[in-house]
Amino acid sequence: MLKIDLHCHSTISDGLFTPTQIIEHAASRHIQVLGLTDHDDIAGIEEASRAAREKNITFIAGVEISVTWQNKTLHILGLGINPQSSPLVNGLSAIREGRIGRAQNIARQLDKFGIHGSFEGAQFYASSGKLIGRTHFARFLVEKGYAKDVRSVFKKYLVKGKPGYASHQWASLHDAVSWINISGGQAVIAHPGRYQLNKRLLESLLNEFQELGGLGIEIVSPSHSPEQIQLFAEYSNRLNLFASCGSDFHGPGESHFDLGQIPPLPANCTPIWQNWEI
Repeated sequence: MLKIDLHCHSTISDGLFTPTQIIEHAASRHIQVLGLTDHDDIAGIEEASRAAREKNITFIAGVEISVTWQNKTLHILGLGINPQSSPLVNGLSAIREGRIGRAQNIARQLDKFGIHGSFEGAQFYASSGKLIGRTHFARFLVEKGYAKDVRSVFKKYLVKGKPGYASHQWASLHDAVSWINISGGQAVIAHPGRYQLNKRLLESLLNEFQELGGLGIEIVSPSHSPEQIQLFAEYSNRLNLFASCGSDFHGPGESHFDLGQIPPLPANCTPIWQNWEI
């Protein structure tokens, strides 16, 4: 059986491994096909692609785009993208610029709660200093003893209704799917079970996504229970959406699954890689 993982992160966004180290780790896990999907950034693709060729791993250039839809934050994966595509490059650049303002707002919220120096602390954990995300704040808060691990920080401080939450307007669903399609990639809704959508909103999202040219849905994910995997497999079949899978690996100790440590797709799904040359 093909060992494939189409969702992971490097130090270019909020992962712990460099793009080269991600590929080396994938090789140690005997992964045959790997997609690197950093948040809102494609700067690691060239390095990872080069390392993958040396390890005889089929590399899928990817990205995970932050989207605002119905006042909710969603993530859309672009798989098989062209990292030289101008609309994609320019769109992602605009998102990253917005991330700085959002990070400053998170720091202000934490400052009000008596947690000081979080912006500088998060910058330290953001290797490039350019893309600062909530995970970088979480690592800082763990270091300072506010929580035992990154997952606990999110629940206690960084989600809606908690002291460090800051709302933000990301890219539109239309723009994200358009950038991916223009670049020659395939748009996939990442971990839909994470968004806590009721049946009406979920079906509205899937229909709009498909109308815009979206092609797939991430069915197997550490964010999904076995029941959710079956639910999203049913939607995949009913709407003729391709099925994807990924560990959402960020690094040792911070991820539910290691690279490739994911259950297989349900047998009745059509994998998004069905027509890929792999």
